[in-house]
Amino acid sequence: MSNITQVVNTEKNMTTLKKSVHAAGLDQVLSSTGPYTLFAPSDLAFEKLDKSVVENLLKPESITRLKNLINSHIVSGKINYKDLKDGEKLKTVNGGELQVHIKDDKVHIEEALIQNRDVKTSNGVIHSLDAVVMKN
Repeated sequence: MSNITQVVNTEKNMTTLKKSVHAAGLDQVLSSTGPYTLFAPSDLAFEKLDKSVVENLLKPESITRLKNLINSHIVSGKINYKDLKDGEKLKTVNGGELQVHIKDDKVHIEEALIQNRDVKTSNGVIHSLDAVVMKN
């Protein structure tokens, strides 16, 4: 079974995330034992951002901001879709928090809707998001 980095590398709807993970040097972390839960913004999610935002984040001088952004989508431990609870606060690997909202049987992480869920990997699970979670 592939690890999180390998899945992101081959998933056709995650090319911007793939570039971001590699530029931030997080491919090694997401290849390690884990387990991790990755709330993965799809390419469509990144397209909702102003193009200059993504271009600037991928510049070498923005590595700290990029790493922080990607880390704010990663939670330690494996959390399956069915285990997410309304109002739950998930601690990200960079010490931030992601709030879970459940409306009409749809699960949101902050304002982002989980689309593709429970993509199993050897070191955790991936849930695809329709938006990038932007937190300071």
